[in-house]
Amino acid sequence: MGVGFITTRDALRGSDGDRVRLRGWVYRKRDLGNKVFIVLRDSEGILQCVADKGSKAFQEAQRATIESSIIVEGVLRSDPRAPGGKEVSLDSLTIVGLADDFPIKGGESVDYLLDVRHLWLRSRALTQVMRIRSTVLKALRDYFTSNGWWEVSPPILTQSAVEGGATLFAVDFFGKRAYLSQSAQFYLEVMIFSLEKVWSLTPSFRAERSRTRRHLYEYWHLEAEAAWMDMHDMMKVVEGLVKEAVRRVLDERLEELSFLKRKTEPLEATLSASFPEVTYDEAIEILRRKGFNIKWGDDIGADEERALTEDQQTPFFLTMFPKHLKSFYMKVDDSRPDVVLGFDLEAPEGYGEVVGGSQREDRYDMLYKRIIENNLRPEDYQWYLDLRKYGSVPHSGFGLGVDRLVMWIAGLDHIRDSIPFPRLRERIYP
Repeated sequence: MGVGFITTRDALRGSDGDRVRLRGWVYRKRDLGNKVFIVLRDSEGILQCVADKGSKAFQEAQRATIESSIIVEGVLRSDPRAPGGKEVSLDSLTIVGLADDFPIKGGESVDYLLDVRHLWLRSRALTQVMRIRSTVLKALRDYFTSNGWWEVSPPILTQSAVEGGATLFAVDFFGKRAYLSQSAQFYLEVMIFSLEKVWSLTPSFRAERSRTRRHLYEYWHLEAEAAWMDMHDMMKVVEGLVKEAVRRVLDERLEELSFLKRKTEPLEATLSASFPEVTYDEAIEILRRKGFNIKWGDDIGADEERALTEDQQTPFFLTMFPKHLKSFYMKVDDSRPDVVLGFDLEAPEGYGEVVGGSQREDRYDMLYKRIIENNLRPEDYQWYLDLRKYGSVPHSGFGLGVDRLVMWIAGLDHIRDSIPFPRLRERIYP
């Protein structure tokens, strides 16, 4: 099926007089009576095609509808009025699948476009985002591979809550209660005792009631755990990982960023600077100066994160949180028993948290105590406690929200456009 076909991108690199054969979908169409202009869309871009009256292609070009799939053949020629400066003078046009009247005309509401997400994914804007997303994912994988990490495959069904029961989706597993995973962290911690540095990419599920531009109820979660690393060691890994994703997008996806009108200066600045560290104590003072009524011990929520990041040009680490704000598995700072060795990576320009991580509590007695303090049942975490009984080591880990990272890199207004099929509180269609 693919013999002799080229892409729109290949055609735009061609020379006048080249004979070309392409396939794709009708993106735009204008019928002037003696000419039919069709803009062909494929995965690489768009290309204008022209069928003159009297040619074999003319009648089929008139019959073709928006989003019909077609095969075209013709001669390439320059035309400064055409998108990309070139067009194809058609010898033939074959309709492969004649489309019904396409329901997206332009100007539809967000709710309607979510209802027809299976069709809206054909839009050029979302196509650019998905290309950026693919590049980000490949860069993340390549970073781990080139730095000696092992990819592992943790389960999605679990009986242990990582972040607390209030945000769990419960399912019936052959008469027993189980949960959709919030995080692969506990399973990755198991693997560090054999492979030392491990990572995974899985869906995670959160049933929290948040309804912001940054929240999904099913999202793609890249997580890593490593033996022998403290908090700052792991922060260096996160910085390298994020920089590699940004670098790859700037190297390979400038055209897509330009289409999305994404300013590249913050991305370029990210590559040229080390990510600074801002402690929770310092963040509270910054927020007070910005007019927030906040005191030590209060949570830093979405509004506060936005205020902290809106003036920043590069990502930065927020560290050293009050113990009561964070999960039981985070290691307590020996010099400050009310603080844990945790970090969030905050994306600039108001985007907020994209990574959360910490040094893990590696001492059995302290972990047991923290489980009790959080009103959890130690018997539910016995296997996790076992890891501290048989050769425990200092270790750290993190979770990166791929969709949030893509949202920031692509400069999107809402996280729903960073993923093909967003799961939002209002709908899970399709």
